[in-house]
Amino acid sequence: MNKYRIVINWSHEDSVFIAEAPELPGCMAHGNSQQAALAEIDQAIALWIETAREFGDPVPEPIGYAPAGD
Repeated sequence: MNKYRIVINWSHEDSVFIAEAPELPGCMAHGNSQQAALAEIDQAIALWIETAREFGDPVPEPIGYAPAGD
């Protein structure tokens, strides 16, 4: 389950919904509906994290996330 904040906006220019995970720079996706954009951003987040780990880059914690026991 995704714990990152997601912002979805309508793009008049592209005529699609744009979903963005602001805590993960450059992590964006689009879809013809809000639900489609949400499904796509979930995949984009997983790929963003996978790529960051592959290259040894830090993966930001979701805002407001506190590990169990804290």
